[in-house]
Amino acid sequence: MKAVQLTRFGIENLIVNELESPSPLDHEVLVRIKAVSLNYLDTIIARGSFSNELNFPYIPASDGSGIVESVGKNVTRWKTGDRVAIQYVQKWTKGNIDKESNSIRVAWQTPGVMAEYVCIPEYGLVKAPDNLSFEETATLPIAALTAWHGLINQANLQLGQTVLTQGTGGVSLFALQIAKAAGARVIATTSSDEKAGRLKAIGADEIINYAQNPDWHQEVLSLTNGEGVDITLDIAGTKTIEQSLLSIKENGFVGTAGFISGTELPLDIHRHKINMSFLRIQGLAVGSAESFSALNRAIELTNLHPIIDEVFTIDQVKDAYRKLEEGRHFGKIVISI
Repeated sequence: MKAVQLTRFGIENLIVNELESPSPLDHEVLVRIKAVSLNYLDTIIARGSFSNELNFPYIPASDGSGIVESVGKNVTRWKTGDRVAIQYVQKWTKGNIDKESNSIRVAWQTPGVMAEYVCIPEYGLVKAPDNLSFEETATLPIAALTAWHGLINQANLQLGQTVLTQGTGGVSLFALQIAKAAGARVIATTSSDEKAGRLKAIGADEIINYAQNPDWHQEVLSLTNGEGVDITLDIAGTKTIEQSLLSIKENGFVGTAGFISGTELPLDIHRHKINMSFLRIQGLAVGSAESFSALNRAIELTNLHPIIDEVFTIDQVKDAYRKLEEGRHFGKIVISI
């Protein structure tokens, strides 16, 4: 089978190799991977800036979709031909996460899924939405589920509330689409007039250009009669968290869903009115398989389709990584296997 392997740190060291196809154990499912999607995490793992403890050669990518090729003798939930998506946090099947359910993440504690065939425990898969292609389904495991878990499970998004989305990466675009499907008003930020038009086209009610308005929280307050929004998902970390907190109203929710500008959070309890305004800051990193299934049912009912920037072939894997790293994308970058 074909598989992408990282032989040492550096995107230039991603290669396509021929490997022996795996065989499923008694409780495993052999999945023919049809597509994978990339996340910011994939680029920093490949560069060695996330962790220097990788076993080389390393198969990358956490997000994937495909078809069940065969099942182990004790598997009861899946059959040959089922369309499936990979559950990123493998043991998080339902409820709140704990130490045990948080112990295995795809492409951390297990090999990644950028290969023609992978073996996955039967609990580590969810049914793919009937209305999506394999390429679209591959975008869901991290970005879409993070947005869903943050907005629906943690922030308890309600009809008529206002959500602030930040930028045009995967989590933010899914947050925009999910919030609109749930009947919310959406204010979106971007640094580009061209991207602003695209955000409007997929449902954003108002746009703030943060390049033109460095203190963009003031624009948020202006658009909300000085009150602020109910919910925002902060995807950049260090450079945006302060303005995220200043953008929300009393009892508001800030989900920290990324760290592309850094991991340090410079917070002032008094300046940001964290206590006096009863603000909630919640760490986010995907959700359970049960939540993933709920997301997929909602996708089918609303006919929501992910925003894909570009689909690359497996032989173009370096180009896909570089485009993501350079921030030239609008939506998800997908690799067809």
